[in-house]
Amino acid sequence: MTIQGWFLILGFIAVLLALTKPVGMWLHALYEGRRTPLHIVFGPVERGFYRLAGIDPDVEQGWRRYALHMLLFNFVLLAFTYAVLRLQGALPGNPQALSAPGPDLAFNTAVSFTTNTNWQSYGGEGTMSNLSQMLGLTIQNFLSAATGIALAFALFRGFARREAKTIGNFWADVTRVTLYLLLPVCVVYSVFLIASGVPQTMAGVVDVRTLEGARQSILLGPVASQEAIKMLGTNGGGFFNANSAHPFENPTALTNLIEMLSIFLIGFGLTWTFGKAVGNTRQGWAILSAMVILFLAGVTVTYWQEAAGNPVLHQLGVAGGNMEGKEVRFGIAASSLFAVVTTAASCGAVNAMHDSFTALGGMIPLFNIQLGEVVIGGVGAGIYGFLLFAILAVFVAGLMVGRTPEYVGKKIEAREVKLAVLAIAVLPLMILGLTSLSSVLAQGLAGPLNKGAHGFSEILYAFTSAVGNNGSAFAGLTANTPYYNGLLGVAMWVGRFFIIIPMLAIAGSLAAKKYTPESAGSFPTTGGLWVGLLVGIVLILGGLTFLPSLALGPIADHLAMISGKLS
Repeated sequence: MTIQGWFLILGFIAVLLALTKPVGMWLHALYEGRRTPLHIVFGPVERGFYRLAGIDPDVEQGWRRYALHMLLFNFVLLAFTYAVLRLQGALPGNPQALSAPGPDLAFNTAVSFTTNTNWQSYGGEGTMSNLSQMLGLTIQNFLSAATGIALAFALFRGFARREAKTIGNFWADVTRVTLYLLLPVCVVYSVFLIASGVPQTMAGVVDVRTLEGARQSILLGPVASQEAIKMLGTNGGGFFNANSAHPFENPTALTNLIEMLSIFLIGFGLTWTFGKAVGNTRQGWAILSAMVILFLAGVTVTYWQEAAGNPVLHQLGVAGGNMEGKEVRFGIAASSLFAVVTTAASCGAVNAMHDSFTALGGMIPLFNIQLGEVVIGGVGAGIYGFLLFAILAVFVAGLMVGRTPEYVGKKIEAREVKLAVLAIAVLPLMILGLTSLSSVLAQGLAGPLNKGAHGFSEILYAFTSAVGNNGSAFAGLTANTPYYNGLLGVAMWVGRFFIIIPMLAIAGSLAAKKYTPESAGSFPTTGGLWVGLLVGIVLILGGLTFLPSLALGPIADHLAMISGKLS
């Protein structure tokens, strides 16, 4: 580890902390439906959408109707994306004349981008046409991200409102987030990427002559526009197979830093928005403090392990850190930081191959996803996932002080606790169940490139990434098979919506409750004790569930590595 490396990590956090309130204020304006300076430009567009769709944005919905409209919207997007992919060979915008993906791959990809997972069982530049990348995938990047933020707003209203029957209007939330946040930021972001060297063209291939005199075909396309929303919306799906390790997606150290910042930007801002919504910004800072503690712990372990290097190579006389699978232009510190950022959020973009990390260095990205991606988390999904843990934490605190638990003025009763447990239990049940199944069936065992503990980790990471809606991978797994495409598709759908529905039910239940003033017997939820309890609950409930899988995978792999045996 180096001083420069730590300067990068700590400077990264400092910049985000400085941006938290400004971003949170903008998000709060959208949460409340207030007018912004961008209404001059996009206001007529917004009203035009409502007239065209026959929607009255002032008519709010109860949690069941909000959930129903959200599900219908996402199901239609899924069907649309699947149709675009299956018709790819007959549609324009296909300069390479690529054939359509098969039914299982099209299903997997459509579910992946609908659920904000962006798992890719294919190489983007050799499988998807320009039109498929833009119409099928980039549009989903915007709308899946907008859906996540809208859902966070709905839960905020549940905590903030008193004796209310509604939690907002889904269509208004999604429209405002898209028009006044995601779209304008991505336009500016795309221009920056183009100026930095990222391609934005409808051309498919350009032939060049190399310095050695050979001819090489270089693949191009509308990369910058997809790259911007891929990062800002914590989507992660790359235009190229190498993702953000490819120089056409991430050409410089500056673009690498901006991409990492954009992954966390909205997640940081939403914590302030939550505090403002419930009338106490200290609540938001407390949540962010717990998130940052968990994040820094993860970065420390990953950077330490990657900088220490591989003991097997050290025994062979090769000194230094672990540069396998990393870009020389980024190095160990920036690669380690990127890996933890992308898995602490639900992004999944990579600038290094996680499969090539050391055993414990690769364990942290895996563990981040297994915590539920609540360490900052994805756009919307991180904060509403963390609030589920907060509900359980305040329940434990209520038991300690011997009274009904309260959080931001709302009593947390049996219904909320049961729903929170139901939502959190989805992850271990799906991850462990599907990993176990794939570890014994021939179709599952045919996927890993490696045998033993590391091969198990490749399977475990795949289902962790799918259920957690992350999308990154231990790329040694061959996942483009009917078995993995189908099972991972189901895992992504369940991991997204089987958490959202209980969460919205909690929002509806809380909105209907009366406000309970804080009293002398209330457990404080803004100080250091509360932050420590939050960290502990996340680690216990989100982490201890997965100790058996960690022991079989990364920890066993680490023991094999330090003993001098290659797995």
